[in-house]
Amino acid sequence: MNALCRGLGQYSQTLSRPGSLPGPLFASYASVMFVLDPKSTTPLVTQIVSGFRQMVDDGSLRAGAKAPSIRQFAHAHAVSVYTVVDAYDRLVALGYFQSQAHSGFFVRSRGTSGTAVSLGGAQYSFDSMWYLSRIFENRGLRNKPGCGWLPSEWLFADGLKRSQRSLLAAEDEMGGYGEPKGYLPLRQLVRDNLAAREILLSADQVLLTQGSSQAMDLAARNLIRPGDSVLVDEPGYANQLFSLRFLGAKLVGAPRSPSGYDLDVLEQRIIQHRPKVFFTQPRLQSPTGSTASLAHLHRVLQLAEKYDFMVVENDIYADLDPGVHPSLASLDQLKRVIYIGSFSKTISPNIRVGFMAASASLLEEMTRLKMFSGLTSSEYTERLAYGALIDGRWRKHIKTLRDRLARAQQQLATQLLQAGFALFTEPKAGMFLWACHPSVQNAAELAYKAAERDILLGPGHLFSVDLEPSPWLRFNVAWSQDEATQAFLADMKVA
Repeated sequence: MNALCRGLGQYSQTLSRPGSLPGPLFASYASVMFVLDPKSTTPLVTQIVSGFRQMVDDGSLRAGAKAPSIRQFAHAHAVSVYTVVDAYDRLVALGYFQSQAHSGFFVRSRGTSGTAVSLGGAQYSFDSMWYLSRIFENRGLRNKPGCGWLPSEWLFADGLKRSQRSLLAAEDEMGGYGEPKGYLPLRQLVRDNLAAREILLSADQVLLTQGSSQAMDLAARNLIRPGDSVLVDEPGYANQLFSLRFLGAKLVGAPRSPSGYDLDVLEQRIIQHRPKVFFTQPRLQSPTGSTASLAHLHRVLQLAEKYDFMVVENDIYADLDPGVHPSLASLDQLKRVIYIGSFSKTISPNIRVGFMAASASLLEEMTRLKMFSGLTSSEYTERLAYGALIDGRWRKHIKTLRDRLARAQQQLATQLLQAGFALFTEPKAGMFLWACHPSVQNAAELAYKAAERDILLGPGHLFSVDLEPSPWLRFNVAWSQDEATQAFLADMKVA
């Protein structure tokens, strides 16, 4: 993928060779050289990052030294795995660590390091946890061309308000926890909508969830165990990559192409790693915006059958697609495919209503896991979503939204090209454009500069399997028309 940017300008990275210092020796260094203070006002994540940075900067740890595994460090210092994941992500983003697939983390050569940016006294590092937390805070950066949702005025606020008024006026009993699989009328509506996409199933094969994130988490916890190899899009859906890392999966990248996948590399990696499952987003994929062709979908299913793995299809942007495109689920009819969708992208992110469709036996397993982990999902928000979806103005809203996104796609694509960016593809639909600039080797550095101007960008390493520096950026076309972002792009053109 980076060949596109290399053709526009020199893009190179010098990575140190791992293994110069054995893991156990490094672990003992880490234990002896700095101590964490759980009573300090300084967060543990910051203490870990500062400790390793000091050791690298003063030469105590040299390029190529292997870091203790996340679980080793967590056990040795009595901290959570989640804390160590966050710290290691930050060290990668800062250029102190590099991640080697299936080998762990190593000290990077400091020739390509980055620095954090200071905004009003606060330190910002574009690691995955900072990105995830910051974009979901109202007090975060004001302009958000790097975020993953639509502006409020683009959503179906009026339909949601009408649904809420109807729900409040109803005399239905709202006590209890609701059905384990979710509100039946909404599951029936999902069944009918999927039938229109040629996915044939019963309402009992639909499980409502708290957004698509819970659906993907349920699938991951049901299908994989720590140490399992898992195929993921490369670049891929940032939230899911972080979740899979946390579960201990060994991530194997399936390189994306403008028409879907690099099929030759995909099969080679399947043969080498024998994954248990492939998490993929064929349609209007985040971050690239690409949509897989029918031929590529057929080939993925052939590979799944040949090498015996499951496929989890994330199709949360289906409603944003004005074209008629098949899905893996429509071709497979839920034999090897678990299908995931969401209403949060088109109605409102706040309602957090998603769904999962799967074979009857697998769906029952997912339902039990949902009950074990959080009982039922909210019937109130499911009824809100249902009311909005049966609103007479829903279809007009979707058409208007698609047209508006198409115009924003064209406008931003033109602006990026004029500013000297290269585009991975021009989807002309959906929310995202994936772009790089020949003068930028590490998009995190550009994100730091943008943050100084109150702009949140989506640097490419956040969407990378190995969190390695990348020249690529994800742009949300709906959030890229504000004056600050336009001025930032204009400065890139001048540069």
